[in-house]
Amino acid sequence: MTDLPGHVDIRDVSLRDGLQIEDPIPLAAKLDLLAAIAATGVREMEATAFVSPSKVPALADAAELAAELDDFPGIEFSALVASANGAKRAIAAKLGSIEYVVSASDGHSRANVGRSSAEATEQIAEIVAIAHDSGATVEVIVATAWDCPFDGPTAPQRVLDIVTEATDSGADRLAIADTIGTTTPRRVTDLISLLRPRVGDIPLGAHFHNTRGTGLASAYAAVSAGVTRLDASVGGLGGCPFAPGASGNIAIEDLVYLLRDSGIHVDVDLQAAIAAARVAQNAVGHELPSALLRAGDRILG
Repeated sequence: MTDLPGHVDIRDVSLRDGLQIEDPIPLAAKLDLLAAIAATGVREMEATAFVSPSKVPALADAAELAAELDDFPGIEFSALVASANGAKRAIAAKLGSIEYVVSASDGHSRANVGRSSAEATEQIAEIVAIAHDSGATVEVIVATAWDCPFDGPTAPQRVLDIVTEATDSGADRLAIADTIGTTTPRRVTDLISLLRPRVGDIPLGAHFHNTRGTGLASAYAAVSAGVTRLDASVGGLGGCPFAPGASGNIAIEDLVYLLRDSGIHVDVDLQAAIAAARVAQNAVGHELPSALLRAGDRILG
């Protein structure tokens, strides 16, 4: 365990991970949500995904949304892709940052993208080349880094193999994802300790779901182990379609509350994040799991 960092970057993933399992909402509603999130001060946002519209109809308007992003200067927008074709579409839409997701487990990889984990890993070099040739950056995200809904516990070596290929291929950033919300703080620190020697100076982020109530504790464990980039969504919006009982990402407002009171600076205004969570809840038309959305901040309510 290291000393706690003085600053942690939070990337909002509401518009992609948050909306992927929801019924499609109009582009205008997405832009209203984007504006509310931008008002929080967040500096990074996962805007959409360039994937098959038939598989993820909620994100079928990826190109249309991307065309509106210039209206929000000061935010680094990224888009998730699952193939070389998706990377080319993202580049054509003028995204400067691409996330390529590789499942560490074969069962999830085949269900998610129709390829084995090894086959998906083999595409890392091509996708990095596509991005770098256009001046874009690439983050490789290792999904099901701890557990798979089909294969059970993920062997850490499978995660390490993907990270090794990503670093060898010139990836700009890395992240590990608790896709179905099963990990715990001990397992988080164990995996990060294993990855650290291979990651070197490449920024390492983490992505947690709160399906079993351990998301915030796992995020704190990751920060304690030296991670300074975390994903979250307003209201705790989102979830994995392959995770039974999925309750979404860790909520930005809950995460900010925890980090702020731990003496860690974040570039997100808490009250604005709670307000954005209300916008998200209205957009999707159902209650979201955020604790602060229900209870408010201890200081300002």
